[in-house]
Amino acid sequence: MNLTKSIDFLLENAGPVIQYRLRKEILHDLDKTEEENLLEQIYQTPHFKLLQTYVKADGYIGSGAHSWDNWRGTVLHETPLQDGETAARLLSYYAIPKTHPLAAGFVAAMRDEDTLRKEFSYIPPEAVRYENRFRGIRSGFCLMILIYTMQAMLGYGDDGYVKPFLDISLEAFKSILPLSSLSEITKERRNGTRYAYPYIEENTSFPCQYHLTALAYTQTWRTPENIQLMADALNHYNAILSGPNPIHVKIGTKYYVPFPLNIQNSPIRPFHPDVIDSITYRRLLTEIAMLGTGERVEVIKTSIVNVENAIGSDGILKMNFDRPHNKRYSPKRIEYPTPYVDVRLEPDYKRKYALACDLTFWAVQFLYLCGAAQSNTLR
Repeated sequence: MNLTKSIDFLLENAGPVIQYRLRKEILHDLDKTEEENLLEQIYQTPHFKLLQTYVKADGYIGSGAHSWDNWRGTVLHETPLQDGETAARLLSYYAIPKTHPLAAGFVAAMRDEDTLRKEFSYIPPEAVRYENRFRGIRSGFCLMILIYTMQAMLGYGDDGYVKPFLDISLEAFKSILPLSSLSEITKERRNGTRYAYPYIEENTSFPCQYHLTALAYTQTWRTPENIQLMADALNHYNAILSGPNPIHVKIGTKYYVPFPLNIQNSPIRPFHPDVIDSITYRRLLTEIAMLGTGERVEVIKTSIVNVENAIGSDGILKMNFDRPHNKRYSPKRIEYPTPYVDVRLEPDYKRKYALACDLTFWAVQFLYLCGAAQSNTLR
């Protein structure tokens, strides 16, 4: 598809984050001075400046990761951006260079065992999370899943520190292929409580959203065979699932809600302008496209057609936000880049065309990623 009108719209109307990412990642037309100028504009955005106030002396940003905002009446996070994972997402979404002191210092703090222990000792349940930080890494629930993925999103996922997690992530997707039903790996709980969902043991290999994200942001695992494996696994995931499939992970004597690949392990739905399937709807499709699988994944193949049809003659991606369900999950409601929302790059949705820029950049990025997977061309 020719995206000239979409690109022209973004170049004329988008803020610095989209301008930078469009020209750096897709058009590849930034010279050094232009890049420095756009980055300086990004550093002046409200969220980036707020994040700077949460940087600690040891380099860690905020407190915890995917953690408690309040603990027994004590406010732990003044804003969601004070959570470590949300901070990492902002740095990643804003494409802050990995060499920037905030990103480099954050990763160094995560890789220092004494620092990490200290950062996860401020309330009792966080201390427990740290002590059990590797338990459930294959089944989709543990602290190190987050720590490894945060580093991958910050540009540090292709070195030796994160590589073992990439191997685990690939194995998690490979484990889907022999299954004809989740019941082959789940067990039934017998206590009869309201939320006594089927569970998997902590060492059972099964993919979660962070396994996918870590692979999406890294390169070293990519061989033709592994890329095909990911395409086959994602197609098979959808083939064996029907409707929601909530499960728990059993770690010791306790049961936890894992980080499902899609909400409640439902089948992944392709993009459609009239349906916002979940709060991380477009983000999941983007990360699948980032794998380099192209149209070999059926939901991506369908999404490409639907995205192209949803781009108007003016080059802007159109979505229907009038339906009640869509209003609830509308990107208009996104303020901070938490784990529970889609990606927002425009800082001020009161500004004319800001939301349209976010949606249209996503469409251009998505089609570029899918096209690059096949022919390495944009148009």
